[in-house]
Amino acid sequence: MDKIVHIGDHYLYVEVHGVADNYPIVLLHHGLGSTKSWNTQINSLLEAGYLIIVYDRWGYGKSDKRIEFSMPNFRDDVRDLHRLINKLGITNATLIGHSDGGTISLYFAEKYQHLISSVIAVSAHIYVEEKMKLGIERIHKYYISDPNFRVGLQRLHGEYSEQIFDNWYNGWKNVDNEVWDMRPIIKNIICPTLVIQGLLDEHATPQHAHDICGAIPGADLWLVNGGNHMVPQEMPADFNEKVISFLDGVYNRKK
Repeated sequence: MDKIVHIGDHYLYVEVHGVADNYPIVLLHHGLGSTKSWNTQINSLLEAGYLIIVYDRWGYGKSDKRIEFSMPNFRDDVRDLHRLINKLGITNATLIGHSDGGTISLYFAEKYQHLISSVIAVSAHIYVEEKMKLGIERIHKYYISDPNFRVGLQRLHGEYSEQIFDNWYNGWKNVDNEVWDMRPIIKNIICPTLVIQGLLDEHATPQHAHDICGAIPGADLWLVNGGNHMVPQEMPADFNEKVISFLDGVYNRKK
């Protein structure tokens, strides 16, 4: 079921898939993505018996556009997620967030511990390292030089794709990001947490994933052999199997 949900002074495009009584999973897309970024996960999670909530974050896809993004603290996105979960009457969701979505899921898990059951943070960032800076510049060069890249963004975001790219790029280029570090915050996360990152991630070293996992008490870590930044899209079978196994453990579901 597709719906447009009023959140404060703007609207979000939201999809809800599955049976209402099933355990809810909220999918948070990456920095230039949308609901379509999760196409290779939705059916697998539905077949495993979960309720899926996926939405275009404010400024993306079919949701209302905005002038700038609140990066790297993502306060607007955390607020939107809180309001959306309340509107949908969800109190025991698992958040699965990819890249920027993973960072949002970690912020949310620390701030609203009573609303979620677990977190899966995929290719998330908790500080800016040199490899991330190089990766962002590489994407910027692709955007300028590769028309297929721009067409792909237009397919996801329509006429606002250029604004979305500029918002995202300028958000991560902000010099204030140099002192940003989530480790003092995420140490307060108490729910079961799975940290996933490809060993070949173009935007982060394996140490970044170790630092996320090390900061969160009891967190599990899966460093994916051969995996890049886009593990959910490029390795969906392995990713889905690992995620569903983790979810079944969180909710004590027996095969």
